[in-house]
Amino acid sequence: MARLLKWLVLAMGIACVAIGAVHLVLGIDSVPGEGSAGATVDSRERYYGAIFLGYGLAWIWAARQSPISSRAVRWLAGIFLLGGVGRILSVALHGRPQWFQVALTVIELAVPPLYFWLSTADEKAAATRLREAGEGSRDRVGV
Repeated sequence: MARLLKWLVLAMGIACVAIGAVHLVLGIDSVPGEGSAGATVDSRERYYGAIFLGYGLAWIWAARQSPISSRAVRWLAGIFLLGGVGRILSVALHGRPQWFQVALTVIELAVPPLYFWLSTADEKAAATRLREAGEGSRDRVGV
């Protein structure tokens, strides 16, 4: 479970960095189903791309911790879930978006529970390793 968590946290970080970079570079042209929306919307899209890139870096930072912080995973997954809730709010207010946005909504609502469930896996594995190492040292000392 700890390896799965590490892989998923790192994969999420890499994906978010890549997505954020694309939105930062391409602006509104990175949004499927959108044409030209003007300078204001393009500016906002590029800004949000930079923020999403930073969000991805936070996932990568979390993946590099030993053990991976369950608190960090839950916070980051909660933010991702909140994005999906925002999309649901948009559907309620404005109707169904382009199909790709619907797919993203499903991902944003379905994936966070997996992270919540796995969030403590690495901390538990580290505690087990530490406990086993301590027991092993007592056996060698004759305690």
